[in-house]
Amino acid sequence: MLRIFSHYFPLHVVRRLCLDLFLFMVIVVASAFFLPRSGEMEGEGLFLSALGYAMTMVVVSFAFGLYRPVDEDSPRIAFARLVLAVLFCLPVAYGLILFLPWGGFSSLAMQAQVLAFSLAVLILRVSINRSQASSLFAPRILVIGAGEDALEVQRILLRPEQGRVEVQGFFSSEGDEEKLVDAGKIISAGSLVNVVRQLKIDEIIVAVRERRGSALPVRELLDCKLLGLKIFDLSSFHERVRRQVRLDSLRMSWLIYGDGFRQSLRQVFVKRMFDLAVGAVLLILSLPLQIVAALLIVSEDRGPVFYRQERVGLGGQVFRVLKFRSMRPDAEKKGEPLLTASDDGRITRIGRIIRWLRIDELPQLLNVLVGDMSLVGPRPERPYFVDRLAREIPFYGIRHCVKPGITGWAQVRYRQEVSPADEATQKLQYDLYYVKNHTLVLDMLVLLETVHVVLMGKGAR
Repeated sequence: MLRIFSHYFPLHVVRRLCLDLFLFMVIVVASAFFLPRSGEMEGEGLFLSALGYAMTMVVVSFAFGLYRPVDEDSPRIAFARLVLAVLFCLPVAYGLILFLPWGGFSSLAMQAQVLAFSLAVLILRVSINRSQASSLFAPRILVIGAGEDALEVQRILLRPEQGRVEVQGFFSSEGDEEKLVDAGKIISAGSLVNVVRQLKIDEIIVAVRERRGSALPVRELLDCKLLGLKIFDLSSFHERVRRQVRLDSLRMSWLIYGDGFRQSLRQVFVKRMFDLAVGAVLLILSLPLQIVAALLIVSEDRGPVFYRQERVGLGGQVFRVLKFRSMRPDAEKKGEPLLTASDDGRITRIGRIIRWLRIDELPQLLNVLVGDMSLVGPRPERPYFVDRLAREIPFYGIRHCVKPGITGWAQVRYRQEVSPADEATQKLQYDLYYVKNHTLVLDMLVLLETVHVVLMGKGAR
């Protein structure tokens, strides 16, 4: 993992981004030098144009999910992702060729070559994603413990989105917690330092909750730290690898003394200016789509187009969110708030479409402009559910330290891995990560991920 602007990026993804950036630049520069052209371009102008073209193509590819491992989804979804990326990237590439100051790119042959090689890079990217990253740079990891937490650590590390890692073994003393990992990988003899040297370990992950007695070799861990090894406890591991703050390994002292959970005036000002600028642009661009959605809603049942609903925002203050109506007007005629289910009969036909495309969220751009919400932040919940969840889930109120958002880290990262009863806890762990590490870079990353989530129809209800 590589930490940039307080956010962790998988190294294999960073390498692929850099590789594609280089390839797109090479396409432009090679075409300029090796094909006949009608004009000349200065070296600096060519470099800047190539860099602009490459960065745009990489950003668009990222937004369409081309840097996600194919194994994370089915081949059908991976193919759909590639088709969508090609259908969008090639027109963008052609537009860049026409409008950037290329100088010598008036030749149709040059334009065709740049487009053809760009298409080849996109196809190559999906093909490379079918396999794990090379083991050449794979970190060698030793896990302290052999119980339930150690088994979960191994399961997380072996997921395709983590890239290539090598779990060398599990260091555990006799009499420790119940052994649940592969017995052939348990190391129970010798000192920790000697094991680290013999196996050439790069990182140690402490997957032991009991910190007293022989369960945790504190002195030997300190010796390993002095040898230059990276050592992570469960809280740090989940934050670094899963990009979430796990409640089951969270302590109050870590919240008080740890990094993050702070907002300088400069951060607040920059985020507000970003919300105003991007929110205004999105509102203008989406206005035709919103008009069509409003007409369809009215034509279906002659009911109101919008609905306002109380939500909890920054500091626990209640505000009224504005959305397109996607349910019947009498959806809560009994007066009791109800959660939306995937097959909810209260949703209208038009409502189901605008929910799937996230069009029902667009009026919230007005909430962003007036300052009740941000573009990116935890999802605002109704006071009824906030009161209930705050009693049931520890640290739930921390998510109200920042403004709620139209989209958020939990919305783009959460996958249905648990029962609906545990969904609020899982999403809170992602929200806590965002509250702890949010920066403008993370906001832009969430917005790009949102494009992929919307296009692939993930998480819509």
